[in-house]
Amino acid sequence: MKQSLYNVETYDNLKVYEAVCKIMADQNVAQDLRPDMKVVIKPNLIMGKNPSHPTTTHPTVIRAVAKWLHEQGVDNVILAESSGGLYDHNAMRNVYHQCKVDELTDVLTLNDNFEATHVHSPEGFKCHSFHLINPIVEADYIINICKLKTHAMTMYSGGIKNLFGTIPGLEKPQMHYMFPNLHDFSNMLVELSQVVKPDLTIIDAIDAMEGNGPTGGDSHPLHMLLGARDHYTQDWFAAGLMKIEPMDVEMIKIAKEKGLVHEDEIELLGDEIPDNLTAFKIPDAAQVDFSSHVPGFLRKPFLAIAKKLFRSYPAVDKSKCVGCAKCAESCPAHIIKIENKKAIFTKKGCISCFCCQEMCPMKAIYVKKRF
Repeated sequence: MKQSLYNVETYDNLKVYEAVCKIMADQNVAQDLRPDMKVVIKPNLIMGKNPSHPTTTHPTVIRAVAKWLHEQGVDNVILAESSGGLYDHNAMRNVYHQCKVDELTDVLTLNDNFEATHVHSPEGFKCHSFHLINPIVEADYIINICKLKTHAMTMYSGGIKNLFGTIPGLEKPQMHYMFPNLHDFSNMLVELSQVVKPDLTIIDAIDAMEGNGPTGGDSHPLHMLLGARDHYTQDWFAAGLMKIEPMDVEMIKIAKEKGLVHEDEIELLGDEIPDNLTAFKIPDAAQVDFSSHVPGFLRKPFLAIAKKLFRSYPAVDKSKCVGCAKCAESCPAHIIKIENKKAIFTKKGCISCFCCQEMCPMKAIYVKKRF
């Protein structure tokens, strides 16, 4: 597995473009392309956020990829994403504008097709089908450009997790409700990734996010761009750069168990891994597993009790809440109400998916532990 890594200090257009060209050469992408292809770029535009924040894929990286594609003779380049809120013309145009990707229309086309199609999964998958946004279904080639981040539910967000944005809008909270257990949700993400099958994944880690990601964390720059065809193994590799044990990330663990991760076959191309990397702060909602310290015959009852004792819940800081209702809109269990311009939470029915925290633009939602 060829893993490209290039040090890029800032989002300078020329430096980013040079790194992207090297990634494309390393991965032999040009040999895959035809002039008549429809190439879809799938970034991370989880919410409308200025790219100065490490929340979304930086437009400079997207521009460099689209520019390179045009130089290969590919003119039909489409940016397609379903953010965390509504998936329609007005909502997505607002996201495009706030994320500054509407400034890229000289090198790509912004998706304006907001229909979706049911796609059947291979035999044996727990998810028999997925409802995917049409640009992904109709694409000849998919380039997955994610943002390296920590994540309140999955701990890590990279290539696999970014493909959750191929599910239309508010159907994503429904998926959370269908798979409230972290293992089942992570397995769904891996199966979704196997269905979408991106041809190349680039990780924007020039500026990354630590702490309460994927939207409420803090900047933790790695000053690098990563690229690989095998995004499962690349996620393993990238988690290690964050000083996160890959097997502690459920979706990476599941991908490994499915035979999708080949960490022993990584061939590093480009720059060396810096020796001054520091550990990323993990989200407040991350759960620590103490079961390995418990005798085997007590482990099962311990886990049953610990699941209740150590469970985390979202709570609202009313001094920051503005009553925008983004949390209520994204709640799969529909347990959040807006009263007197403030969000009201209840524990009953909460599945601790932290979609509310993820979509709060004011960082008004924090993690509260029962014990």
